[in-house]
Amino acid sequence: MKHLKDLNIKNKTLLIRFDYNVPIEDYKILNDFRIKSSFDTINYCLKNNASIVIISHLGRPDGFNENFSLKPIYEYLKKYFDNKIYFSNDCISQNSIEISRKLKPLQIHLLENLRFYKEEIDNDTTFAEKLSKHADIYVCDSFGTSHRSHASNSKILKFFNHKCIGLLVAKEFKYLEVNKSKKNGVIIGGAKISTKIKMINYFLNNSDMIFIGGAMLFTFLKSKGFNVGKSKVENDMLEEAENIYTKSVLMNKKIILPIDVVCAKDSISSKNIYTKNINDISDTDIGLDIGPKTINLFMSKISKLKTIIWNGPLGYFENKNFANGTIKIGNFLEKSEVSTIIGGGDTVSALEKYGSIKNFTHVSTGGGASLKLLSGEKLNLNKSWEMYK
Repeated sequence: MKHLKDLNIKNKTLLIRFDYNVPIEDYKILNDFRIKSSFDTINYCLKNNASIVIISHLGRPDGFNENFSLKPIYEYLKKYFDNKIYFSNDCISQNSIEISRKLKPLQIHLLENLRFYKEEIDNDTTFAEKLSKHADIYVCDSFGTSHRSHASNSKILKFFNHKCIGLLVAKEFKYLEVNKSKKNGVIIGGAKISTKIKMINYFLNNSDMIFIGGAMLFTFLKSKGFNVGKSKVENDMLEEAENIYTKSVLMNKKIILPIDVVCAKDSISSKNIYTKNINDISDTDIGLDIGPKTINLFMSKISKLKTIIWNGPLGYFENKNFANGTIKIGNFLEKSEVSTIIGGGDTVSALEKYGSIKNFTHVSTGGGASLKLLSGEKLNLNKSWEMYK
């Protein structure tokens, strides 16, 4: 795949697929992380006197639905760019194509939500061809959809001789394609082993340490014979968890499990919150976060690494009483010399909820795409690019 900086874009019109799938409520953007992540690419294009046509999706609308319009994105972009910005209420009409084709250098044209058309998700050839008429060069800079094959990031490649990935996607690949050098580790959290099983197995071969947190830690503990009380457990994954741990021992790999946990009688409680060592959990306890001894253990081990990749919160972060593990490890990594890569999804949400994500080496904009790449799998974006070279 060619990179944006490999092409001559001076005075050209570019069709750029971004991921502006952000939370919006009452016309207000609640989180602009993904939008601001596109600014490097936009500014690079403008510095090269290019004109830009932006396409994106928002949510899962069933046909045209004003609640999923990109108009709030349009109003947001106008605040950051002095250039003349146009907005079209559709994606493929002759009128919207003419606006794109008449853009002057440094002007921007935002098209309406791609998913107002079912042809987008269907990876429809005719829809992709109509989209291609907007510009001379196609740029894919939507990492959050790179694990999917849709018309705007897959079939559309067929209709462009000049195509490339943007600065954001290039950066995502740079950091998420695992560095197999020594002294790298991974923090894996979240609720379910089943959603991270490929990732865990991949890192058994491609890391020095694996730190386990989140609700999935209780499936590991139960598989090793510990009483986990009423903590969340995937009983159908107990054998798999036991096999993974046994495999790690045989490979001389270090899966680091918590040694204490924060418990309560229910997940919404603000009272009767207490910490127990993992061998003291009773039948009525619910484990909801890693404990202070575990936090210190993790920090001690992590400080010996050069790189850490983090995918999944370490506790039930939606309730601040059970977010301490995620907050403390996040604060530690921000201040440490360890290169830290945040693997998207709930990890980003948790860190943003209680602090900042500015001081990490890289914070991914992808959820499912990050997980797939961190599991050693090839993204659909790569496959499509190979198909339409």
